[in-house]
Amino acid sequence: MGNVYASVSDITAIGRTLSAQQEQAAEALLTRASAMLRVEANSYGASIDRMIADPVTGEDFALAVKTVVVQAVCRALDAAEESAAVQSSSESLGPYQYNYTYLNAGQMIYYKKSEMQQLGIARPKVGWADLYGVMGGEPP
Repeated sequence: MGNVYASVSDITAIGRTLSAQQEQAAEALLTRASAMLRVEANSYGASIDRMIADPVTGEDFALAVKTVVVQAVCRALDAAEESAAVQSSSESLGPYQYNYTYLNAGQMIYYKKSEMQQLGIARPKVGWADLYGVMGGEPP
């Protein structure tokens, strides 16, 4: 088991009040969220622990990681407390048809692509297409 990148006090420090039950859930979620971040970073070929250990940027990176983990845990706590956010819905009045697509279906802890990009783990994809054949050759 690796490092846990944030604590319950980090969640309460941003103004979030937690009940005793939520604090217990947050403890468990912080451990899972930290592990999931390590696995996610590894899938991009990055090591969170190595990046935190960097003597130049490690301290700032550790703070950014803490922020991202706290955001993921707060999303999970919100999902557990409230009904899950609906991404799209469809309703019909005639023979009672309802279709809902949930934003976080089947997953409590998740990281957004923008969060991975903020950490420098996932890079935005940049590409080009020579639609009219005027560039010729290989991409710049």
